[in-house]
Amino acid sequence: MTPQQKKSPFKLSKDLLFDPALIPDELQENLPSGYVVRPLCRTDNQVRSNTSFLKTLEVLTTVGEISEEAFRERFQYLQDHNDQYFTIVIEDMNVPATSAASATSSTPYLVTPGRGKIVAAGTVVVERKFIRGLGLVGHIEDIAVAGDQQGKKLGLRIIETLKAIGQRQGCYKVILDCSEKNVPFYEKCGFERKGVEMGWYVNKPTKAKL
Repeated sequence: MTPQQKKSPFKLSKDLLFDPALIPDELQENLPSGYVVRPLCRTDNQVRSNTSFLKTLEVLTTVGEISEEAFRERFQYLQDHNDQYFTIVIEDMNVPATSAASATSSTPYLVTPGRGKIVAAGTVVVERKFIRGLGLVGHIEDIAVAGDQQGKKLGLRIIETLKAIGQRQGCYKVILDCSEKNVPFYEKCGFERKGVEMGWYVNKPTKAKL
């Protein structure tokens, strides 16, 4: 490790959706003080409190009624296929969580998820294709930033992280759909118009980690 590198604040755990080492250290350093970006955690639903993952998604669209059991079942499916599904969150560790469950968490992290408030989220899904020599395509979905967190570039940091994960998984491009009003934002993130779709192309795709 060089002097410029920053050790990841998370340890690999069975409660994380995927290996946090896939998130480049420099992306952690670009966040505001006290904020961390990490994989979704099994306990991030926590009785639908104001600090939960699902509460954050409500700024994007209707989430619906999802029980703790249903959340964990869906999480387990994604974790069983965690070479395809990569959901990340940004957590504000400056804001104490209100959930008693999170306050007593014994999950072995250097920084324990659930101790702060989830303020942003996003997902990249890796599609396995036959074209392009069995190429991989990353599809960015469900970008959400809490209303009181606007102006902190958290949406940009989520996109940068998902692009980096897609590239590290071997995607030859990362694409997304967006409304016309959001086109300027995604252009600032490195995407370009592709019909009704936005695309970001990797010049030298890395080998897929299977």
